[in-house]
Amino acid sequence: MSKPVILQLSAILIPAIRERLAERFEVHRYFEIEDQAAFLASHGARIRGVVTGGHTGIARTLLEQLPAVEVIAVNGVGTDAIDLAYCRDRGIKVAATLGALTEDVADLAVGLLIGACRGLMESDGFVRAGHWATSPAPLAPLPLARRFSGMRVGIVGLGRVGRAVATRVAAFGCPVAYTDLRPMTDVEHTFVGDLVELARQSDALVVAAAADQASGIIDAQVLEALGPDGFLVNIARGKLVDEAALIAALRKGQIAGAGLDVFVDEPRVPAALREDWRVVLQPHRASATVETRTRMGEMVIEALETGLAGGEPAGRVA
Repeated sequence: MSKPVILQLSAILIPAIRERLAERFEVHRYFEIEDQAAFLASHGARIRGVVTGGHTGIARTLLEQLPAVEVIAVNGVGTDAIDLAYCRDRGIKVAATLGALTEDVADLAVGLLIGACRGLMESDGFVRAGHWATSPAPLAPLPLARRFSGMRVGIVGLGRVGRAVATRVAAFGCPVAYTDLRPMTDVEHTFVGDLVELARQSDALVVAAAADQASGIIDAQVLEALGPDGFLVNIARGKLVDEAALIAALRKGQIAGAGLDVFVDEPRVPAALREDWRVVLQPHRASATVETRTRMGEMVIEALETGLAGGEPAGRVA
């Protein structure tokens, strides 16, 4: 019996997951194919499933050349790079690895915030450059850091990740407020309907919103409200932050620092952010642990198997 034909658009790093995919499916790694047009002409009509990443998605023009596709399994949670309306019209099931990333993303959010508050990047560079050993007053060149425990933390988007961040910062004695489309009735955190007001009431603002269709919501007004002692963390979508406004706010001292895992034009990060010690940077790696990437891969396989068998895959978004 022939295996279902799958088109893989982005790499999977866990060897065991790659092996399981190869056992169950006839996998074609599109990103390794030199003549993609010729491949599609020969095999496009046979492809029943697609594996992609949240950032990679799949272009509608490519989908239009895959008439037999039944399932798109997203190895991530982002779906803004997929035309979901088109998929619904064609009856294509789209599933994401919802929930698998939550704990690691929340962990990194707190790590970025602590890193920014405690000046870990500048201190690390100070030690690595040998300045600690040569400075007559070792601590004098470094500014005093900011205590994280007890900070007022505002969370933008109280979904899975936002709630996990809230749980973690609450353990540090941080009062938590949040904004979302509506108040949540099952949490005790303070709801603030206006984003600018939330920033004004916060010492740190953590962006955790899915908001696939939104952009630039963290703008100059929000950053000004956050204030010269405030910190911004973004582990959601790069486009949710107006990067020009963020750079300007840092340059003017309107905010104290930032922790960023996502950017507007990845992997191109503005030099002004790369060169600023007050900014802790990560290359979109919030979910990059063996445990999470393994679970994500398992969910991708489950979505393909369930969807191709006519069932309802977990994490279906379209």
